[in-house]
Amino acid sequence: MALGRKLRYGMVGGGPGAFIGAAHRKAAALDGEMELVSGAFSSDPALSARMGRELYLDPARAYGSYEEMADREAARDDGIDFVSIVTPNHLHHRVAKTFIDRGIHVVCDKPMTNTVEEAEDLCRRVADSGVVFALTHNYTGYPMVKHARHMVRTGELGTIRKIVVEYPQGWAGELVETMGSKQAEWRMDPARAGVSSAIGDIGTHAENLARYITGLELEEIHADLTTFVPGRALEDDGNILIHYAGGARGILFASQISLGDENNLRIRIYGTEAALEWKQEHPNWLHVRRHEGPEQVLKRGNPYLAEVAAHNTRLPWGHPEAFIEAFANIYLNAGRTIAARIAGEDPGPFDTDFPTVQDGAIGVHFIHAAIRSGRERTWIDARYSPPA
Repeated sequence: MALGRKLRYGMVGGGPGAFIGAAHRKAAALDGEMELVSGAFSSDPALSARMGRELYLDPARAYGSYEEMADREAARDDGIDFVSIVTPNHLHHRVAKTFIDRGIHVVCDKPMTNTVEEAEDLCRRVADSGVVFALTHNYTGYPMVKHARHMVRTGELGTIRKIVVEYPQGWAGELVETMGSKQAEWRMDPARAGVSSAIGDIGTHAENLARYITGLELEEIHADLTTFVPGRALEDDGNILIHYAGGARGILFASQISLGDENNLRIRIYGTEAALEWKQEHPNWLHVRRHEGPEQVLKRGNPYLAEVAAHNTRLPWGHPEAFIEAFANIYLNAGRTIAARIAGEDPGPFDTDFPTVQDGAIGVHFIHAAIRSGRERTWIDARYSPPA
């Protein structure tokens, strides 16, 4: 690494019982290039201290608040190089800006913020400060997703005509937010999740995956959003028609009430020369279909794949890689970019391949456009303009 040492990071959120915090920590630890040294793991100082003990941290660096953590870590000679933000959505903006304003790099869970105004504020702060900001749209980290992107960008599919991307889950088919589910409680709470549940939580992953692979930007959308479970405050199912810039058409659906589905993210891309299909629950295979000839199944770890796929692969062919490894690729690439920035060097050619603050702002804009379209039952202009 450029620094000759491990990167030091801290975490805000991810306290006892938090699934996503544990996933982030495992991903960050996978390649041995960074270490967790501090955290404000809960708004309850006692729970934060408990989490610090469970992670064997210096007790003085398990903080009672993220504000205290930012101040004290920024003042240390051995302070954190970046912060990982894994709180509920409503805290992302205020936590991120606190660390950005102290010159500390940021890795943040998605969606980036609850409002478009907050997202644009973070874009301006990142531009002004020069910090690295990575957003954990972790599905872009899969090697076969990166090969799919390579195939589209090199013209193997021809002109893209149609994109079908879906993310059905069935875990919220009943009122789980009243049944003791910590994850459901905040995801279904407008005060913490924001204006959306299904689209904000998983629909934004689907939109980001389609844009990452194809490079196509939204032009207009027409959303049909439904709250199927009585007593629920936010939508739990969404179906969206999409017009992409350049003429391609798309269908996106995200659902939390599709019983029997677990984490069934799937994308199909149809071009004039070929089509692709990738499934998150079977992520090591990429299906390629052409007008003539048999279907091909490309497999992760093989030498016929693009160099960028190899860069994001750890195991040889036949040894499956999956969710944690894809998550780790976001951390690894962002971490190497942060290390290069600190060392005053240029990052490697593939190290800047991670979702940025601009991707976060596009995702927040998409969520709000979908909610507006669903409410007004009409086509909505979904084009994104970066903040001035």
